[in-house]
Amino acid sequence: MVTCHTHPLLFILFLSFVIANSAEAEGGVKFQLIRRRDLLPRGVERLRQLVRSDTARVRGISRRVNVRRQIRENVYEPACNNGSRGKDQHASGELPMHSGADNGVGQYLVKLRVGSPSQKLVLIADTGSDLTWSNCRYKCPGGRCARQRRRVFRADLSSSFRTVPCSSTICKTDLANLFSLSSCPSPLDPCSYDYRYSDGSATVGVFGNESVTLRLSNGRKARLHDVLVGCSESARGQSFVAADGVMGLGYSNYSVAVKAAERFGGKFSYCLVDHLSPKNVSSYLIFGSHKDVNISVVRMRYTQLVLGVINPFYAVNVKGISVGGVMLDIPAEVWDLKGVGGAIVDSGTSLTVLTRPAYKPLMAALQRSLLDFKQLHLDIGPLDYCFNSTGFDAATVPRLGLHFVDGARFEPPVKSYVIDAAPGVKCLGFAEGAWPGASVVGNILQQNHFWEFDIGKSRLGFATSSCV
Repeated sequence: MVTCHTHPLLFILFLSFVIANSAEAEGGVKFQLIRRRDLLPRGVERLRQLVRSDTARVRGISRRVNVRRQIRENVYEPACNNGSRGKDQHASGELPMHSGADNGVGQYLVKLRVGSPSQKLVLIADTGSDLTWSNCRYKCPGGRCARQRRRVFRADLSSSFRTVPCSSTICKTDLANLFSLSSCPSPLDPCSYDYRYSDGSATVGVFGNESVTLRLSNGRKARLHDVLVGCSESARGQSFVAADGVMGLGYSNYSVAVKAAERFGGKFSYCLVDHLSPKNVSSYLIFGSHKDVNISVVRMRYTQLVLGVINPFYAVNVKGISVGGVMLDIPAEVWDLKGVGGAIVDSGTSLTVLTRPAYKPLMAALQRSLLDFKQLHLDIGPLDYCFNSTGFDAATVPRLGLHFVDGARFEPPVKSYVIDAAPGVKCLGFAEGAWPGASVVGNILQQNHFWEFDIGKSRLGFATSSCV
């Protein structure tokens, strides 16, 4: 599922949000993740399906780069640039997270209870999307709704649901980037949207606001007020078959992730175990400080997190790439966020996608260390270079380094960029992106590292971690 700026993630996640009327309190939020049961075929076909959607996602990101001069206005401006923590200053949420390598659908699924009284929904959680919406019924002719085959949120039964008026500035201006419609039969009619995805999926409905209360790890609860939601009367597309809608977690005023991060110290983070780990191995998604949930990290490094440039993604200032300690000859414009290049860190893309001027020299440098292994010509989507890995030793491959402008350096283990495709088969885990456009640090390259998105201080932290 891809809008011009979004795409489904590559992990499966169930979060439990609880609606309640208790007072707000300090404490962490802890959720259990459950993976879907439908499995992918093993080997090459498994990898093929995991990376199939990357091309469409990166195409959407690149379109954002090429129109970045039309930067939208509805970007969250953190109120805690001085590093101060949010209201729940000692609160953190710890969410166990499993690799989705075995799953048939590359998405997080979120159990969400909304409304008063609460109603359970299952939503796709998407860090590259702004709008949270669900199949929904806002009004019923004569006060009685026809029976639905699918699960819907009955907004008409929720005392906390409030529509956004179509005559409001929010509808006409702020929500224009969430595909709000200009039609307004009367001033108090709800603001409508026609939210389009680049894979042909779409949803139509009205905007509203709801309160969501999170159950904290200390047994108490904390309320998030005025969460923007979409009440969709219709939706089409294969992306929505397994869910009731989508939960937007990208960088925006209207993102649930940003709203929750603001409450829990202005930051969120995750740690990804090896993408081929068995189901019983967990990693974590955290709201708040990792120190509050006792995650082990080795030497945190920090670089600037560039917000509001390639919305709703999280961009970074890259200086270059080295292989074996030698900087590659890559034009500076490839990484220029002020031009038509740049780079983002994205948990929703599996491979690391580099635009052509960066991809070519990197692949050439890595392939030189693999000349003793027979190249295999396999049809695995964007993966160009695979080889017979019999006798392979990771020590023969030079270390890759991603260098940031402010001096920080990310050095992933070899297994994160020379990846397993099938028994006896490995591939270089990079895909070529179009130029001009953005490069993407994907989740396979990020594995076995802890990543902290500090929105308040506009910085990205990362460190080697076992994720436990």
